[in-house]
Amino acid sequence: MRPLEELINKTDSGWPIVEEMVKSAKNKVEILSVNSDKANDALYKTQVTTRSPMGAIVYHTGGILVDNGWIRILGSGNTKLDRSLPDWNQGKSFKEYGETPSFLLIADDAIGGFFILNGGSLGEDLGKVYYFTPDNLEYEPLDITYTQFLDFCFNNDLNQFYKDNRWNNWQKEVSELDGNKVFNFYPYLWTKEGKDINKNSRKAISIEEQYNLNIEFRKQLGLQ
Repeated sequence: MRPLEELINKTDSGWPIVEEMVKSAKNKVEILSVNSDKANDALYKTQVTTRSPMGAIVYHTGGILVDNGWIRILGSGNTKLDRSLPDWNQGKSFKEYGETPSFLLIADDAIGGFFILNGGSLGEDLGKVYYFTPDNLEYEPLDITYTQFLDFCFNNDLNQFYKDNRWNNWQKEVSELDGNKVFNFYPYLWTKEGKDINKNSRKAISIEEQYNLNIEFRKQLGLQ
């Protein structure tokens, strides 16, 4: 594994690019404060340089919340989003730090959807982002890079993207949701009975539990 000093790019950082994107964002964006020790640890475990937007976000933020916390972009961890990008991926996309992951969980949303950077396991489009969607449990290719994903979060019409998956007055509930939890719906969003989200019951559960449920449901449905 490369030492931390090699990962911190002081002459050509990607952070100013991210800052400019945040300043011009159409959607509500909250940059979570960073703890330097956590940032150093997370960057070292991730093994990407701060020249890249991903490395810059890991090193300079505790994470980023978009649209009242509906989307959570992973950084180095914060009390509002107490998961770092590398720690959240360990045991899912890789076993030991330093391994090249076949995919990388980079962000998630309040309804149990996961944004994934393809490292080879999802298709031949390396470096492109997929959405592991809760309403059909498929890995949907978005055909965008990580940087384009940031632009998608900051400027895209999220009401349109999440059409039919936002319930009445969702903003207050989502803004109060712990960053380690998501809303779990019953009937499940991927069932025929669960398509009207305003009729479903919902409760907050741990994101770890929801991720494991999604994977298990895929197996049961023969989608693996």
